[in-house]
Amino acid sequence: MSERLEDIAAAIAPKGKGILAADESGGTIKKRFDGIGVTSTEDTRRDYREMLFRTTEAMEKYISGVILFDETLRQKAADGTPLADIIKAAGAVPGIKVDGGAKPLAAHPGETITEGLDGLRERLSEYHALGARFAKWRGVIAISGTLPTGSAVRANAHALARYAALCQEAGIVPIVEPEILMDGTPGDHSIDRCYEVTEHVLRTVFSELYDARVNLEGTVLKPNMVIDGKNARHASVEEVADKTVRCLKATVPASIPGIAFLSGGQSDEEATAHLSAMNAGHDLPWNLTFSYGRALQAACLKAWSGKSENIAAGQRAFAHRAKMNALASKGDWSADLEKAA
Repeated sequence: MSERLEDIAAAIAPKGKGILAADESGGTIKKRFDGIGVTSTEDTRRDYREMLFRTTEAMEKYISGVILFDETLRQKAADGTPLADIIKAAGAVPGIKVDGGAKPLAAHPGETITEGLDGLRERLSEYHALGARFAKWRGVIAISGTLPTGSAVRANAHALARYAALCQEAGIVPIVEPEILMDGTPGDHSIDRCYEVTEHVLRTVFSELYDARVNLEGTVLKPNMVIDGKNARHASVEEVADKTVRCLKATVPASIPGIAFLSGGQSDEEATAHLSAMNAGHDLPWNLTFSYGRALQAACLKAWSGKSENIAAGQRAFAHRAKMNALASKGDWSADLEKAA
């Protein structure tokens, strides 16, 4: 594959394929394993992810890239093959989560700043040598009637821009992820409040990217959808799709090649339905696709449950969700396809 940033960005956010977010931190994967009665160890984490990456139908047909955690990028499969090589052999691009997590923002109760810029240049150089060709950094934005503050938005946008510039210097495509928390506290915001905050955040992020001289054609955006909070869900699929597209058109330059949504607390089918409605009902200047973690993996995890005899069942569940979302990225998904599975 070409090493041009623009070509890598186009490869990881095409129409008809999307990104598997398999970059769960140690704490997150432990919680998910606890839910299925599996002890989280280096070997069980490797076995689970190897099962995903060896799901040939999903990886070859529906997955364009995989975001990995540091441990996973360095791991080898049971037969000694580096997991990154299994991903590449399927035609997908290995990526890497590089942020250090959201930490409390001093003097801003309830708000966070994502850490991890110190030493990032050196880490990116190592990750490139290990095979990663794109990276992800998540900025977390709290939402309520009074949050976010302007300073928290600016701080996170500035960090995203600095990260993106360092990625491109290293020959790595940055996925820029400013997430307004749908399932945060109190989670009672309206869809119109989410629109207002999302518009402000995206305008600020792109202003910072411009000032940092980031090449937008070599960048992928990973935003939240414009949606009401987890404790105030009233908006229809059509309203979520319409308001999300309207917000993106008002803020995101057409030079961005692809927008890969996070699922952000939605159910598997909700995330798929919203993505499909956006692609089916709108004329768009960018590819709209998915970068889902839990929404691609929840059914697979449950089917697998840590048992070797359930590997085929886990792979079928993963392949089904990947296919449903790939159809949604073309506007071709319907609820009937779920029932037919």
